[in-house]
Amino acid sequence: MTTRPAFAFAPDGIDPSTVPARTLASGARMPCIGLGTFGSDHVSHEAVAAAVLESAAVGYRHFDCAAVYGNERRIGESFRAMLESGLITREELWVTSKVWNDSHGRVIEACRQSLDDLSVDYLDLYLVHWPFPNFHPPKCDVTSRSADAQPYIHEQFMRTWRRMERLVEMGLVRHIGTSNVTIPKLELILRDAEIPPACNELELHPHFQQPALFDYLVSAGIVPIGYSPVGSPARPERDRTPEDTVDIEDPVIVEIARAHGVHPAVICIKWAAQRGAAPIPMSVTRRNFLANLRAMTEDPLTDAEMAAIAGIDRNCRLIKGQVFLWKDGQSWEDLWDLDGVITPA
Repeated sequence: MTTRPAFAFAPDGIDPSTVPARTLASGARMPCIGLGTFGSDHVSHEAVAAAVLESAAVGYRHFDCAAVYGNERRIGESFRAMLESGLITREELWVTSKVWNDSHGRVIEACRQSLDDLSVDYLDLYLVHWPFPNFHPPKCDVTSRSADAQPYIHEQFMRTWRRMERLVEMGLVRHIGTSNVTIPKLELILRDAEIPPACNELELHPHFQQPALFDYLVSAGIVPIGYSPVGSPARPERDRTPEDTVDIEDPVIVEIARAHGVHPAVICIKWAAQRGAAPIPMSVTRRNFLANLRAMTEDPLTDAEMAAIAGIDRNCRLIKGQVFLWKDGQSWEDLWDLDGVITPA
């Protein structure tokens, strides 16, 4: 028998009410920093669940989850512990989950499973994790290809989106959104959606700033949620390529960190939040996730420092998505519509 974890506030934590928030088009307020829960290949489900509980104790209220991470049931134990303590109410939490590629045709069932696993009766935000229904096994090599993989097919995606909209009508989800989509795809989605995306989750860090997409989201009233905000230093080896750069080793980031007396990763988090994104750094180390949270409430970057970081963009995408390609002879660039046109079959 497993013992349910206990929950109590940490005396050195941050008052959640002092953490800035992003206001969605609905008027809802989402804490401007969340805890990512993708443990990759090196962090156990138990360690992630423990980090969720401990980060809540120090002031986190925003948690970014996904079915494919495989740890939602353990995270649900942590949510139950904090809610049953009476110290945190459900309304104080912001819980995000995502529908995985193999469930585009069964969105409602997938959402109900995440609700059950996470021990909550609604999600604040539910995202379509990738715009492709292409499935691949966990921990596969980047050369892996699904036999029935296909490109983005807008009519098919909109069938998935209608199911997402139905979740809002059913009261199971408060907001819906997209992830890993491009401007050409968003233009079509916004044209045809009855409920537009409230948020879009995208890779954002100083060496990959995506200014065109970022500005497009802001102009459309879609809140950008930034994953890999410190350059994903713990991403799996299979996702690394020789041309990848390291944000936290950039001389500009290092010098600004020295001036502020913090780790370079904290500067990446500060930059993301001050720019207007909601970064979701993943950490299971208390020192690190507490430092990231404190970065939201103290010692902001100067205008000159923000400008200096804006000048180090290297257009270095780290999460390239090779496993979602649909035919031989393609490169990962085909996933991202770099010429402004959706890549056809």
